[in-house]
Amino acid sequence: MPEQSNQMQTPNHDRWQVRETHIDPAQQFRNETLFAIGNGYIGLRGTHEEGGLSGPSIEGSYLNGFYESEQIHYPETAYGLAKQNQFMLNVPNGKGIACWIDDEQVSFSTGEIRDYERVLDFRTGVLSRRFTWISPRGRAITVHSKRIVCFEHKHVYALQYNISAINFSGQIKLVSTLDGAVRNIEAGDDPRVGSNQSGAGLELIGSEQNQNRCVLTHRTRNSGFALVSAMDHVLQCDAPAKTVMLSGGQKAAIEYRFPLQQGASATLTKFGAYFSSRDYVESDLKKMAAQELNQAVSLGFDTLCTEQENYLTQFWQHADVEIDGDNALQQGIHFNQFHLLQSVGRDGKTNIAAKGVTGEGYEGHYFWDTEIYIFPFFLYNKPDIARKLLDYRYSSLPKARERARQMSHAKGALYPWRTIAGEECSAYYPAGTAQYHINADIAYSIKQYFEATGDVDFMMRAGTEIVMETARIWMGIGCFAANDPDRFCINEVTGPDEYTALVNNNYYTNIMAQMHLHFSADMAALMLQTDPARFAEVAAQIGLDNDEPQQWRRAAQHMLLPYDEKLGIHPQDDSFLSKKIWDFASTPAENYPLLLHYHPLVIYRHQVCKQADVVLALLLQGDRFSLEEKRRDFDYYEKVTTHDSSLSSCIFSIIASEIGYHDKAYNYFMETARLDLDDTHGNTCYGVHTAAMAGTWMSVAYGFAGMRTYQSKLSFTPRLPEKWRHYQFRVHIQGQLLQVRITETDTEYKLVEGTGLTLNHGAQLVTLTNACPRVCVAMSGQKDDHAI
Repeated sequence: MPEQSNQMQTPNHDRWQVRETHIDPAQQFRNETLFAIGNGYIGLRGTHEEGGLSGPSIEGSYLNGFYESEQIHYPETAYGLAKQNQFMLNVPNGKGIACWIDDEQVSFSTGEIRDYERVLDFRTGVLSRRFTWISPRGRAITVHSKRIVCFEHKHVYALQYNISAINFSGQIKLVSTLDGAVRNIEAGDDPRVGSNQSGAGLELIGSEQNQNRCVLTHRTRNSGFALVSAMDHVLQCDAPAKTVMLSGGQKAAIEYRFPLQQGASATLTKFGAYFSSRDYVESDLKKMAAQELNQAVSLGFDTLCTEQENYLTQFWQHADVEIDGDNALQQGIHFNQFHLLQSVGRDGKTNIAAKGVTGEGYEGHYFWDTEIYIFPFFLYNKPDIARKLLDYRYSSLPKARERARQMSHAKGALYPWRTIAGEECSAYYPAGTAQYHINADIAYSIKQYFEATGDVDFMMRAGTEIVMETARIWMGIGCFAANDPDRFCINEVTGPDEYTALVNNNYYTNIMAQMHLHFSADMAALMLQTDPARFAEVAAQIGLDNDEPQQWRRAAQHMLLPYDEKLGIHPQDDSFLSKKIWDFASTPAENYPLLLHYHPLVIYRHQVCKQADVVLALLLQGDRFSLEEKRRDFDYYEKVTTHDSSLSSCIFSIIASEIGYHDKAYNYFMETARLDLDDTHGNTCYGVHTAAMAGTWMSVAYGFAGMRTYQSKLSFTPRLPEKWRHYQFRVHIQGQLLQVRITETDTEYKLVEGTGLTLNHGAQLVTLTNACPRVCVAMSGQKDDHAI
């Protein structure tokens, strides 16, 4: 796939910051995403307080899980198609602060900008900015602003706006706005961008202003949620200020007028809060917003910043991936990890969208990306957040049961491919609803969580119920072949590769279903033994027959896993190898991604993959394959994969590293690590790529370090990339915190927290205890300096 080179201008590629040193209108749209900040609930795009320049822009403010819905209109409909779409709403914008010197407004489109700098710091969580503006009349003012979205206060964000008069004395006017006249972008011809909504999604039903506070109350037109958006202010200046309340239409504002002497400065601090009836009783929303604002004002901006930095200090102590030898890469990894933390829901009621809370791409929907790509990052770095992601799936289990009935399954639960609140939102079912592997992906994440944490309480309360209910679907769509009763087949499904749809025996789906069925039977037996009362309760609730676990086991044992003896590879599905290979040589570079230039049927008739499919199975079920099998599969599918999906390169990197293709592993890794910073897919303007961000961590831990946890056994087969001097990372496992450091000479395993841990370094057993918390193992080979 062709790439676009738009490397972020960051002098010296600061390892802990993204820095912008001049305003470039051509990069404004993209940079609104790169400088977005959030806390997993609130997301604020990196637009300027004073407004932007001309050209494409999204003045976006988002709430994870807060959505509007509208009916999906089909020219020709059919039974069971998704009926309602849900999309994350652009909510009232509280970032705006306009500044005037007498009658001259500070603007990027008039006057002259000097000494401009904007910095997003990953260690403090503060977006800071400074510039000097010289008006058309020659008056100069310096602006320093800071912005945070509080990790410790889910509903709160804050801004500080400081101005200094350089060469004049005059009257200053600051106008702080809360603007409800916002709309979502429309999708147009690109299915990855925006919604198909027409008109505003929010209707104003109330507006209040009092002293330094403004409150707007809106209601969604279709989903029926109320939203309270509120702001409060503290002004610090040497002279008394005149305050004027402004309102009109969808906007509320407060105007502050005061004289400013040459050399003096003034600071306006703005505190904002959002509360919705999706989470709380509607009648309590304004009271709760007032309480949060009172607390924020009482704490003050500096204290909120201190809390923010303390939270991030704890995060980086556990999650930091350190690389010595490539500052641009180190910056990319820190950027990705920081945005993952900013984007993930931590309340058990929300998940993580494909674009986080940085933009409207994919409408704010949650996908299977969470379980397969993003979940491992949090499982091994912030297991408490991983648990909350599983809680979200449990909270939507009733909706999954409803969807199963709509799809004619008398038993079980079917999770949606695209959703926010639990209903299926994918209108194009061949590449959406047909991706039944979502059930196995969720079961896989639960299995990984249980093996890594030993959290029996979660399994007894929720995990086993999810696993059993979703396993039943395989018995509904699968069957023992009429012409061969010893083969269990799964027909008419779509695997991870969306360029091949509605096939029989998709290899990824079948091998993951096999894992799922075995795991379900294991968990049913464990629950029956460990907590028979809870097992009886769940069995009665879901109507579990006594022989169902045995049926799951039998289906798993006879699962058809296609294999082509002639080529020595695993076919992606029954018909994949019978199709002609896509004519890559004659495909113009501008025709990628293919989905934007060819009808789906044209793509479906060819051997061409959007992303890793069989190759992903080689990772997730890696102990089922030999290295030679992995190498043959990798070689074959690499030739027919476009990597049009941002989910693809990291998986190819991991398997390339495992099979000894070290140059390829590094090249694929670099396509992932700075995907958004360099905008290699050309659509970062619509939001970050959270799965690829998590894939960067996977490429380091699973790829270069060779980390695996098969059968609950932790092992590493580390390599040091040729360009690096060392790298290190930490993982939470079995209640312990392990640090792994790889250098040219050895690999150091260090027990940072816990009582003891046993792991494998290749074939060598390594035991860490309090008495011996550090073990160094000599590297068996040199740096990666060649490709096999």
